Amino acid sequence: MDQVLAILIANIITNNYILFKFMGLCPFLGVSKQTKPAISMGLAVIFVLLISGIMTWAVYAYVLLPFHIDYMRTVVFILIIASSVQFIEMVILKISPILYRALGIYLPLITTNCIVLGVTVINTEEFFSKGAPIAWSFAYSVLQVFAAGLGFMLVLLLMSGIRERLELADIPEALEGLPIAFIIASIMGLAFMGLLGMKI
Repeated sequence: MDQVLAILIANIITNNYILFKFMGLCPFLGVSKQTKPAISMGLAVIFVLLISGIMTWAVYAYVLLPFHIDYMRTVVFILIIASSVQFIEMVILKISPILYRALGIYLPLITTNCIVLGVTVINTEEFFSKGAPIAWSFAYSVLQVFAAGLGFMLVLLLMSGIRERLELADIPEALEGLPIAFIIASIMGLAFMGLLGMKI
């Protein structure tokens, strides 16, 4: 239970991939202008992370390691992630063309979202030892990708709420748009950093 709590708290709050590892900044800054697209992007990233996390774990454990071709990890993982994104893109287009247009270019950018590749690579380093999965490796890997997605969505929602309020604020012209977004992201990172001393 301690390990489960540690994975959840680390990936959502104290080791958030956006605020601490600076991964996924492109969709973070691009989609965080309004709350509705931010929620949709967060859900899409969680879904892609879950599919990619499960598939990459299985491929790494049952193909790459047994055949001693684990040096192909990055290439194989990128192919799996790209396929997952294509699948979700087709699903969103079929279910909600309006949402598909709202997400625009940022939906295909999930393919290049560092968080998706970063978490799957970290899973292989943390939950495998000496060429074999550790106990509960699969469960921990799935939990970690899910928690990373929740952390991404949490920060995206917080940022979108702040940016919606900033539309009504009198901001100096030089800081409008991305400059103020970077300043806010920095302050959010400092606020989250204050939680690093938490004891579990």
